Amino acid sequence: MAKGIPIGARGEAEETVEFKHTLTSHHPELPPVYSTPDMIRLMETAAFHALQPYCEGDEITVGTSINIEHRAASRIGTRVKAEAALESFDGRFYTLRVTARDEKQEIGRGTVGRAVVSIGKFVERMKGGSGSAAREIPRPARENAGLRDDAPPGK
Repeated sequence: MAKGIPIGARGEAEETVEFKHTLTSHHPELPPVYSTPDMIRLMETAAFHALQPYCEGDEITVGTSINIEHRAASRIGTRVKAEAALESFDGRFYTLRVTARDEKQEIGRGTVGRAVVSIGKFVERMKGGSGSAAREIPRPARENAGLRDDAPPGK
């Protein structure tokens, strides 16, 4: 299990908005502004950077939940920075407060959840024919994600 992670542990990630990060890249009739999925990806990366220094051995953290508001648009060429700070934890589950800002303003905010997993165990579970790595996620997170133990694999 990851060594003790202090409340307030921080991480960040930055990128310059390119065409591939825009709504237009997904559909030509949409405007060329930073997409919500790309902003969330950057926030998740910042959260990963906040927790990863505390993981041990083959541990990493993986996303388990998101609650994000995308509040302002950013155009191509704009520099966006996401920051994450650990707000709380319950066992191997962590909640981080995240924000994203461009050069002018806050463009998004919310929380992301992450869980510590062993890469080796995760990969073995995928190879083992169980059909789903979701079983690696303990019951509270599975229930929050709408997963049931009696659901067929992949559901």
